[in-house]
Amino acid sequence: MFYWVMKRIFLGPVLGLLFRPWVKGLDNVPAEGPAIIASNHLSFSDSIFMPLMVSRPVVFLAKAEYFTGTGLKGRLTALFFRLTNQLPMDRSGGAASAASLDAGMEVLRGGGLLGIYPEGTRSPDGRLYRGKVGVARLALEAGVPVIPVAMIGTDKVQPIGKRLPNIRRIGMIFGEPLDFSRYYGEAEDRLVQRKVTDEIMFELMRLSGQEYVDEYAAVVKLRLAGKQPEPESGGEGGASATG
Repeated sequence: MFYWVMKRIFLGPVLGLLFRPWVKGLDNVPAEGPAIIASNHLSFSDSIFMPLMVSRPVVFLAKAEYFTGTGLKGRLTALFFRLTNQLPMDRSGGAASAASLDAGMEVLRGGGLLGIYPEGTRSPDGRLYRGKVGVARLALEAGVPVIPVAMIGTDKVQPIGKRLPNIRRIGMIFGEPLDFSRYYGEAEDRLVQRKVTDEIMFELMRLSGQEYVDEYAAVVKLRLAGKQPEPESGGEGGASATG
């Protein structure tokens, strides 16, 4: 909480002056009570810009590798992610991902806002990719609404592989809360998980205007790197803040 307050006081005005973010639908974020904020994922900086616009702290799930680095750089990276309200998330799928989602559940049970990128990793080419079902499991088990958020232009500010950002305007659109109460009690049903996740991804596609690809972004990244994706590399259960 302390870091979030300091970030809004000091970092917020600087980023606001440089990048002049425009925002629509911010009143769709509830003033109190638990909710999931599900966003498309174009850039590492998504997790910096979006929380600055929300009047409540947003806790993100981030890939576990950011918390386990060695050496000075690894320790500083882990410290940064902890200070910015991010929790480690195992994205390998199966039991590991399910266990990691427990941390997100605790945030929701405590009445907080949980930020998730259902694609599980940044888009490799600006398109919107298939969502992982972890977001659906959390929404159904916790009984909370999902607020879809479309980040606009952040991939131009900080493309993958670029450390220093380009100074240009970015935007974000907060959609109306999605109510999945009709599925409460069916959180373990894989067909229901996929249906809920697909509904969330449809809203993200509608809000962002991105082309949708019915394939996992992680699989596409492996292919682009010249690697052969393993059958489980899509990792149905995961969801992540950045990667």
